[in-house]
Amino acid sequence: MVKRDDGRDLVPISELLSYRLSRTSSALSRSAALRYRREFDVSLGEWRTLALIAADPTLTLNRLARRAGLDKAQVSRVVRGLVERGLVNRTEGVGRSRQLALTDSGVEAYRGLIEAANERDAAFTALLSDEEAQVLGRALEKLADLALSLERREREHLDED
Repeated sequence: MVKRDDGRDLVPISELLSYRLSRTSSALSRSAALRYRREFDVSLGEWRTLALIAADPTLTLNRLARRAGLDKAQVSRVVRGLVERGLVNRTEGVGRSRQLALTDSGVEAYRGLIEAANERDAAFTALLSDEEAQVLGRALEKLADLALSLERREREHLDED
C-alpha cells in the first residue's frame, strides 16, 4: 500500500468516491441504453436529445450542445439522424439559426421514453428510504457544485499555461 506524506494509506482506485460514482453512473446509463434501444430503437444520446428538445422547444443546435455538455459535431450527427428518422424538425429561427422541435412521431417516442425513464427512476428511488433519498439528493448537489468549482479552477490553470 502506498502511503501519504502524513503516513496514512492512500485509498485504492476502487474506493475513490469519483471512481465509484463513475462506475454507478456508467451502469445506470448502460442499462438505460439497452432498454431504450430494445423498446424504442433509440440510443442513449438520441433519448437525451429528444428529452432536451421536448423540455425546451426553442433550442438551437448550439444551445442543445451546451445543455447536453457535448461537442456540437456530436450533437449535430445525433440530430441529423433524428431528422432523417422523422422524429425532429428543424425550423427557421432568428437570423441564420434553426430551431429544433419534435415531430408528432418524436412526441410519441418521447412519451414512451419518458415513461420508461420514470419507471426506472422509481425503481431506483424505491430502494431508498425517504431520508436516504433526501440525503442522496443533497449530497449529489454538493458534489456537483464542488465538481463544477474544481473544473473552473482547472480551466483557469490551463489558461495560465
